[in-house]
Amino acid sequence: QVHLVESGGGLVQTGDSLRLSCAASGLTFNDYVMAWFRQAPGKEREIVAGIQRNHGTYHSDSVKGRFTISRDNAKSTVYLQMNSLKPEDTAVYYCAADRAQRHTGVARSVNTYDYWGQGTQVTVSS
Repeated sequence: QVHLVESGGGLVQTGDSLRLSCAASGLTFNDYVMAWFRQAPGKEREIVAGIQRNHGTYHSDSVKGRFTISRDNAKSTVYLQMNSLKPEDTAVYYCAADRAQRHTGVARSVNTYDYWGQGTQVTVSS
């Protein structure tokens, strides 16, 4: 059984930093493209960043230059380093895994992903 377990969320102030972690089990981690999505109240879930098996990365325009995704295959863990946080970054952050058998690169659509974590809340106060 596959499990993705996020941690590291919390309540911070504008300009602060957080590092999210997602520990994966029950799958061959190296075979998956990993991504972070977020969902704010009343909004659709959107991709924040993704990382390919070869460590190639994608970051959305809204977080480029502030957030960095990375992965440690030996620990089956993906990270999201978030710096210079803004109130608009407030959301539940989800980790997702994509076997990527039918496409290349980092998929932007939630429907492409095979497994999801339960989410971790990030709240940025102004």
